[in-house]
Amino acid sequence: MSFWDHLEEFRGTLFRIIGILTAFTVVALIFMPKIFDIAILGPSSSNFITYRFFENASKYIPFLPDFSADKFNVEILNITMTSQFTTYLSSSFAFAFLIALPFLIYQLWMFIRPALYKNEIRSARTAFGFGGFMFYLGCAVGYFIVFPLIFRFLITFELSANIENKLSLDSYMKNFYTLILIMGIVFEMPLVFWLLSNLGLIYRSFFKKFRRHAIVVCVILAALITPSGDPFSLVVVTIPLYFLWELSAFMVKKDPVEEEDNDDLPAVVES
Repeated sequence: MSFWDHLEEFRGTLFRIIGILTAFTVVALIFMPKIFDIAILGPSSSNFITYRFFENASKYIPFLPDFSADKFNVEILNITMTSQFTTYLSSSFAFAFLIALPFLIYQLWMFIRPALYKNEIRSARTAFGFGGFMFYLGCAVGYFIVFPLIFRFLITFELSANIENKLSLDSYMKNFYTLILIMGIVFEMPLVFWLLSNLGLIYRSFFKKFRRHAIVVCVILAALITPSGDPFSLVVVTIPLYFLWELSAFMVKKDPVEEEDNDDLPAVVES
């Protein structure tokens, strides 16, 4: 194919992507009021699934923080004239993008695939599929664990009894999007290490050597993500971060030097 043929094919892919996004956005615009109340504003209510889970778990685990349902309910205010409308549009587009992501990845894959060799197709398919799955998993961890814990601590923190905590819609949405997006990106860490391993830049021995350091770094990152500082929140956030490290170690290649050394070891012959 000539350059212009490639450009024409890319234009068709771009139009299909825009069409898919437009269709999903229209659907999201229709259902957004219900989605917003149930899903997006869920962490602001004591009925949120995470709070109820930890409340029930506290009956059997004594050291858990207090997640009593009758002590938490946040009033979110709109303080600017256009915030509700712009939030309606941005939330619809964000939700549409999240749902349409597999279809968008598939369109990109169909455009890139003809340019790859057979051995490259398998690696690229793994990268697209695994990367998409880990992004969704990271967003789920951010939505069900990280954001609720941080939100609940910050909104219940009291500097003075004379200050009443009320939250603006813009502030809530900004933190909601940011934390969930950050966790989605952080969960791409195994994919990044896997790509570096395929390029010969990193091997499994790296993870063995720096495992202790990784534990400390995960704890520090968890402490930065969860400002409450209580052991429970720290452990809850540290576990998925360290899981990503171990998953990355499992996915990368072994050091070629170690493999050669193992091959040179004499075989043990039973007498």
